[in-house]
Amino acid sequence: MFSIGEVARQGGVTVETLRYYEREGLLASSGRASNGYRHYTADAIRRLRFIKQAQAAGFTLGDIGELLSLQNDPAACCGDVRDKAVAKMAEIEKKIAALRQMKSVLYQLAEQCLGEEPVARCPIIDRLETRRES
Repeated sequence: MFSIGEVARQGGVTVETLRYYEREGLLASSGRASNGYRHYTADAIRRLRFIKQAQAAGFTLGDIGELLSLQNDPAACCGDVRDKAVAKMAEIEKKIAALRQMKSVLYQLAEQCLGEEPVARCPIIDRLETRRES
C-alpha cells in the first residue's frame, strides 16, 4: 500500500491533481486505512503514469476517460483504440496547420515593422486593427 503523497510522486503529479483525477473518475477512489489515511495500490501509480503518457501524446482528459472505458469494455478491440489515436493525429494536424497560418501572419506583420515608429504609428497595430479575414 502507498500513501497519497507517494503515489502522486511516483505518478509524476501533485496530490491535488491526483484528487482531481479521482473526482473526474479517471482514478479509482482510494480506500482508507484504520488510521484514516488514504491508501493506494501499485495500480494507482500505473494509472497515473498512463494518464500522463496519454496527455503527452495529446489526449485530453475526456479522451483519456474514453480510452480507460475501452479497457473495461469486453466488446472493445485494439482497433477501437487505434481509431482514437488516428482521430487525435488528424486533430493535431489541423492544429499544426492553424499554427503555421498564425506564424505566417505574424511573420508578415513583423516584416512591416522597423521597430522605430511610435506605437501610435506601429504598422503591426494598424494592420491588426484594420485586418479583415479574406
